[in-house]
Amino acid sequence: MRLFVTGGAGYIGSVVAAKLLEAGHRVTVFDDLSTGHRELVPRGARFVQGDLLDRAALWSALSEGFDAILHFAAKSLVGESAEKPIFYFGTNIGGAVHLLDAMREASIATIVFSSTAAVYGEPESVPIPEEAAARPGNPYGASKLAIDQLLGFAARAHGSTAVSLRYFNVGGAYGAQGERHMPETHLIPRVLLAASRDEAIDVYGTDYETPDGTAIRDYVHVADLADAHLLALEGGKPGEHRIYNLGNGEGFSVREVLAVARRVTKKPIPENPRPRRAGDPARLVAASEKARRELGWRPRRSELERIVRDAWAFMTNGVAR
Repeated sequence: MRLFVTGGAGYIGSVVAAKLLEAGHRVTVFDDLSTGHRELVPRGARFVQGDLLDRAALWSALSEGFDAILHFAAKSLVGESAEKPIFYFGTNIGGAVHLLDAMREASIATIVFSSTAAVYGEPESVPIPEEAAARPGNPYGASKLAIDQLLGFAARAHGSTAVSLRYFNVGGAYGAQGERHMPETHLIPRVLLAASRDEAIDVYGTDYETPDGTAIRDYVHVADLADAHLLALEGGKPGEHRIYNLGNGEGFSVREVLAVARRVTKKPIPENPRPRRAGDPARLVAASEKARRELGWRPRRSELERIVRDAWAFMTNGVAR
């Protein structure tokens, strides 16, 4: 297939692009490099630097002809979104509107969208199924939910095929593709950065009602996540918008992550207990049986030690096995 990957110079987008190339597809990456890295674009992919808000550039790129779009490009820092809600709505939703408009004009029928568990907000029950009420607690999650809703309306109106994949916590690395955010806000790379610098790590909340007092999250390996995107390309239906949660179905606490990181890095990684952050739930774990049942997705690398080990290999050597 001829595939158009927006945000393919970012962490998850670059891994998916690498996997698509391995599967024999032709890949064009479209990225403005505002947060992505040119060197993360996998060898063999065609690269076009451009902004989704630049309608002319986007339409020109899509006019070359593609079979499907995988849409990763977005601003994604929760804290920043609370400070800049108009910017987040304008960039994320505006970019998606331009993309869907150009997609229709170019007669491209299929889109796979990088959504997020942030659409759920504070869950009523755990694990969280796709049918759970969507009540995002920040502008980032709200912007992603708005795009999910738009995809549903567009699929019904135009007969397109749309699949939204709602990620929980993603970690690990794949070959020369790994996590390089600035600033880094995700737990596993923050812990590994602390290990590399022989520093302590801040632990926000040690009095949750969990076995060790720290918050529990669901972690999935980025390569397993990428596999789901390949399956989703074939897992939709014209005129429908399907939504799938992606997680390993288990939860690991902050202190469990720290214990594994100490084992992998052979560093002490002291912890600095801090107060809870507002809006941080005690547990966030995915119910991902729907993706397993309907897409045939099976996470094969999502043991916590494998995730941490691959992330550490990428951080220290620039390559994960």
